[in-house]
Amino acid sequence: MSARLISFDTETTGLDFSTGDRVIEIGCVEIIGREKSGKEFQTYINPEGKEISKEAQEITNISPEQLDEAPKFKDIANKLIDFVNGAELVIHNAEFDIGFINNELKKIKHEVSDIRDICTVFDTLIHARKIFPGQRNNLDALSSRLGISGYDRTHHGALLDAQILAETYLNLTGGQVTFDLAQNTANPDIKEDKSQKTNLQFIKFSSNNTDEIEHNKFKEMMAERKEKEANR
Repeated sequence: MSARLISFDTETTGLDFSTGDRVIEIGCVEIIGREKSGKEFQTYINPEGKEISKEAQEITNISPEQLDEAPKFKDIANKLIDFVNGAELVIHNAEFDIGFINNELKKIKHEVSDIRDICTVFDTLIHARKIFPGQRNNLDALSSRLGISGYDRTHHGALLDAQILAETYLNLTGGQVTFDLAQNTANPDIKEDKSQKTNLQFIKFSSNNTDEIEHNKFKEMMAERKEKEANR
């Protein structure tokens, strides 16, 4: 593992770079010695005519007009490479962000065509699924479960998400993760699975703590398919 970590996130015009979607914001937060160093990298990016989907505008609160004067990716590529070079990138659902960044690098024929040639990658989504199998593990749900607070989550932004991800990573890998049954049950993101939740019938029984944990895991697995879709 590199001594220098960078929490990394992107915002994009849509969900699929293979259909022409582009990166519209990049956010990076440096972590050294298991603490945020205070160094950050953030930029908006002009998508060069690619329309921002309505869904992306609603999620990010970024309008096309805001990006008219933003630099193109080719104008910030070297600054980005210089900032992340040699670090381990901490990314939530890394396949998504890596795919988009590599697509941008290839479009401008940059000498670095794959960001993984100069960085290693730690995917917090994969790690979270091992610790919390069958539970919702998108960044909102995971950060809430780990008690990350103090951020305005009205809209998503690459730098904001990178800041939240940095703290989520430190909590997730710091040996303090516990299976809090009450907190997981009260997770507000479970409202998306309301129809399933209201149909559940709970039976009172005597059990030890291990039994209750396993029983809770089983119930959460009923929503696994929808959770996976939400993390794409």
